[in-house]
Amino acid sequence: MAGQKNDGMSAFERRRLQNMAANRKIINEISTTTVKMATPKPAPTKRAPSSRVKKEPVAKEATRATRQSSRLAGLDADSEVLKRKFEVEAEAESERAREKRLRVSGDLDLGNIKVDGRKWEAAVDGMAGLKNMGLPARGAQPGVRTFTDDDVESTTDGTLKELRLRMNGLKLYEKWAVNDIKIVPQRIYAMGFHPTEDKPIIFAGDKEGAMGVFDASQEVVKIEDDEDEAVEDPVISAFKTHSRTITGFQFSPVDANAVFTSSYDSSIRKLDLEKQVSTQVFAPQDPSEDLPISAIDMAESDPNVILFSTLNGAVGRHDIRTEAVDAEIWGLADHKIGGFSIHPLQPHLIATASLDRTLKIWDLRKISGKGELRHPALIGEHTSRLSVSHASWSAGGHIATSSYDDRIKIYDFKDASSWGVAVDLTEEQMTPAHQIPHNNQTGRWVTILKPQWQAHPRDGQHRFVIGNMNRFVDVYASNGEQLAQLGGDGITAVPAVAHFHPTLDWVAGGNSSGKLSLWM
Repeated sequence: MAGQKNDGMSAFERRRLQNMAANRKIINEISTTTVKMATPKPAPTKRAPSSRVKKEPVAKEATRATRQSSRLAGLDADSEVLKRKFEVEAEAESERAREKRLRVSGDLDLGNIKVDGRKWEAAVDGMAGLKNMGLPARGAQPGVRTFTDDDVESTTDGTLKELRLRMNGLKLYEKWAVNDIKIVPQRIYAMGFHPTEDKPIIFAGDKEGAMGVFDASQEVVKIEDDEDEAVEDPVISAFKTHSRTITGFQFSPVDANAVFTSSYDSSIRKLDLEKQVSTQVFAPQDPSEDLPISAIDMAESDPNVILFSTLNGAVGRHDIRTEAVDAEIWGLADHKIGGFSIHPLQPHLIATASLDRTLKIWDLRKISGKGELRHPALIGEHTSRLSVSHASWSAGGHIATSSYDDRIKIYDFKDASSWGVAVDLTEEQMTPAHQIPHNNQTGRWVTILKPQWQAHPRDGQHRFVIGNMNRFVDVYASNGEQLAQLGGDGITAVPAVAHFHPTLDWVAGGNSSGKLSLWM
């Protein structure tokens, strides 16, 4: 065959062998040069140690070898040696970059890790003025009062001082210790005082749907034949009325036996105390639909209609005499609505508090739109720096909100009765009248702090309660003045869920262990 010799090799194979031989010759010729480049210089002779004391030098990154021209070294661009040389350099560079990204686990002495450069030459010496500095108080400080008897005594306004003396005169319930009144098994999320004035009856709901009832008027029963004069545990009733967290209680203004509860299980139930039966009055028609209810409210002028908010950002209105499918549900926010309330005297006005950092006021007298776009008229809005947890409306026309910017804000809408339909409130009208610094950072294990007004104060002085992270319950007036800070021995956890009796100066607080604190 053409192109082949008697040795059986093709022309291509012979050419390949010739190239290999030529390459070996080139490699042999440059081997001496390559060895010289790779051989490190001998270490310099160490000098005798000086008697002068020197500072320990800061460890620095080793200087990289100066790159050398391959052309001057006699290396051909296609040389295998040159290719290998480039590979070695690339691997070394990659390793240096990886070492820089590694996390240092051990201790780091600042003197050894200072940044080079004139701007930072002060290094450790510049840190001298940062030693032994104090910090402002942050977070919960259990047992540390932020309102004391001195604040009461120094009050110059006669009416305010009388109110402060009366509120501070409330005493922690003494028949049983707080740790003995475990009203529900798990963390308390909602509480309610039955409106009766005959005796204090407290309801509580926990995170797993259990409802507890405690009659504080019961008498202590001593254990017979006990030298330590021990007493029987208090009588507490508890029922698993919901499958998920209970979020609110409402008591019928016309039926003393009716107690309404809402839950994250998407239902509202009515408990008949006389019949001892709990009946579902609202739930989505589709059992698989998830509509977690965050709060409920009811106007005294319309005891058959319940309003509720949801974690889906909606507000609903349901007449308990009708089917659940007939309920109106309006999508009012893209984020969850954590709390809302109805104006007690103007029930067409509602206030919502949302994760979107807003307080919004809506007028139910004007509802427009179709389908999912149907909603009441938005008449006012105020945005906080962080999310707003709850909006509570008093009979006096004030809205109190709690938010994660560590503020309680009080808005003054005493003129709400004069508002026209779908009035457009100005920015000035929506500006808080009072702002109270208040630690609202509950964290994971404490229920969110929410203000709750006394519905019908006998003296006409509107006031609200809210839990305090230092293990108290704070009482404030509508003008932002603090009236009391309720505490006592045996309170070992934050009474985060605080509630006022509608008419009497009775205050309840519930903690994350399901235990009840009561002041009367």
